[in-house]
Amino acid sequence: MIFAYVGSRTSRERQARGEGISVFAVSADQQKLERIQLVGGLENPSYLLLNRAGDRLYSVHGDLEYVSTFNVDKITGHLTLLQQQDCQGKNPVHLALDPTEKFLIVSNHWSSALAVLPVNPDGTLGSVKQIEILSGTRGPHRVEQEFGKPHFNPFDPTGRFVLVPDKGLNRIFSFTFENGNLTPTEQGSVLTRETAGPRHIAFHPTQAMAYVVNELDSTVTVYRFDQTSGALHPIQVLSALPDTYTGDSRASAIFVHPNGQWLFSSNRGDDSVAVFKIDPDNGRINFVRAQSSLGQTPRFCTLSPNQKVLWMLNEATDTMVPIELDPEHPSDPFLSTGTAIACSSPVCMIFSQANQN
Repeated sequence: MIFAYVGSRTSRERQARGEGISVFAVSADQQKLERIQLVGGLENPSYLLLNRAGDRLYSVHGDLEYVSTFNVDKITGHLTLLQQQDCQGKNPVHLALDPTEKFLIVSNHWSSALAVLPVNPDGTLGSVKQIEILSGTRGPHRVEQEFGKPHFNPFDPTGRFVLVPDKGLNRIFSFTFENGNLTPTEQGSVLTRETAGPRHIAFHPTQAMAYVVNELDSTVTVYRFDQTSGALHPIQVLSALPDTYTGDSRASAIFVHPNGQWLFSSNRGDDSVAVFKIDPDNGRINFVRAQSSLGQTPRFCTLSPNQKVLWMLNEATDTMVPIELDPEHPSDPFLSTGTAIACSSPVCMIFSQANQN
């Protein structure tokens, strides 16, 4: 059995209708979901993360100041809250475990900072051991760029570096991570276009390339990534919107298909997922088309474990939509759209394999 965990916005300030974290049993074709548990009493559980063993789930809580740790029953998929730990910052939006799983890094969006928390042997979190403030010149957008706003902090494929897109400062910061400490690389950061607002980053599975989705101008920037120094070198920028769309839109999620052929990013406004073909020789991208998300405000998109279903989470219309893929198709991977699943204000989805023993 495969389980899906979905975090939802819940607060009135977010105009949300969510109820907490939903646990779903996933069908054999991975295009259908059946809710088997709702963990309520949580405020804005948004970005979620599982450890490698699949027995601990971590959640940030949007607009608040803490991270939650849950026990995962690997037979039933059910969650049990273990603790809530202060992350010493406002509005945590993303979290990542280091390769040893002894530390958790959190992006505190409204505090312009990263927090490092130790992970105890039982998977619970200790008190914050490091706060790293991000600084620089703010961007020109009067509302979205008042100060530094880190939005994402994944480790690169080597596990040596942490890359942090900052929407407020129009920079992508690069850190080494050793012995539980973040240290800026020699490059430190790379500056984007002043209107970009970098939000999330994805890495190519085999090439030394990184792809950043820019929220404010709905573009994707392609970078060569130096796996020795952690430096980023931009080589291309493309719009994530079709040229027929003339309205306002904000980009959100991005990921590379594990086969390395396709790049996907979501658009809130155009309400679509853009698909790009990746050149196998140089990592550059070509826009193929934008597929409707069949809902409004697709904040998040992700791939099913079998890598053949793209799930779109439409925050404003309370649906999760599966799109069947043919990832080996040479020109367009989209096949057909499945039946939408109801879920109020969904903003993140992750999958876990059950223990059959």
